[in-house]
Amino acid sequence: MPADSKDDSRHESPGLDRFEMVRRAPSHRLQGVVTNMCGFRETMPGHFRAIEYASLTVPLVISFAEPFAIGLGRDPSDNDRFASFAAGLYAGPVVIESCGGTCCMQVNFTPLGARRFFGRPMSELTDRMVGLDDVLGVEGIAFRERLGNAPDWSSRFAIAEAFVGDRLATADRTQADIVWAYETIVSTRGRTRISTLAEKLGWSRKHLNGKFSDAIGTGPKTLSRIVRFNHALGLSRQSNSAWADIAADCGYADQAHLVREFRDLAGVAPTALAAR
Repeated sequence: MPADSKDDSRHESPGLDRFEMVRRAPSHRLQGVVTNMCGFRETMPGHFRAIEYASLTVPLVISFAEPFAIGLGRDPSDNDRFASFAAGLYAGPVVIESCGGTCCMQVNFTPLGARRFFGRPMSELTDRMVGLDDVLGVEGIAFRERLGNAPDWSSRFAIAEAFVGDRLATADRTQADIVWAYETIVSTRGRTRISTLAEKLGWSRKHLNGKFSDAIGTGPKTLSRIVRFNHALGLSRQSNSAWADIAADCGYADQAHLVREFRDLAGVAPTALAAR
């Protein structure tokens, strides 16, 4: 679909006309809650496969056509088909397959933003895809219908912005201690000791894990692993540094430790991943 000249959406065609992708950054109202929104439509038939690596993105996917086949840490089976759904954090690779007939909109939340938007413990979404009707009820079904009836991506983005903003207006604020602990892990690129976080908060590690499970969906150790992995991956794509140097810069015990983490969180060795 053509871009509206008054719209700040960004149109992309990375798939050699295999699909259309339109991205929009969140408005100021949604910053810190939503990282971006994306419209996606496949434009030719075929069997397509993509792998997403462990990240801090919590997606809400609204489908208008065929579902995706999705497998967590494995190839999807015939029973692993999902249309409109939300998915929490997963510390591993996600395999996504389609047959050329998908069309959807995706709202990507931060972990803490997702907790406020969905209004439920994020542990209920961890390591799984949860259907739209289960995660948002009749409100979610009505939201999907409005998006489906919209004439273009710009209109869909506007509807989504308003829907997310309205839910946030009545949502509880995240506990300041959890925000601080989360931001500390992210800002130190996963190198902060969990015992140090617990000590500074005056909490036991068990209490800290429980708070993280509710607010983010994983414990602080798993969150740190994901943050450190993404930092290492970014470094590998930005420089010609040796893997041993990247391992040291990112706080891994040694290169073998880095390799194990890449295999767990991306499903492949670091050398194979950096080349993609």
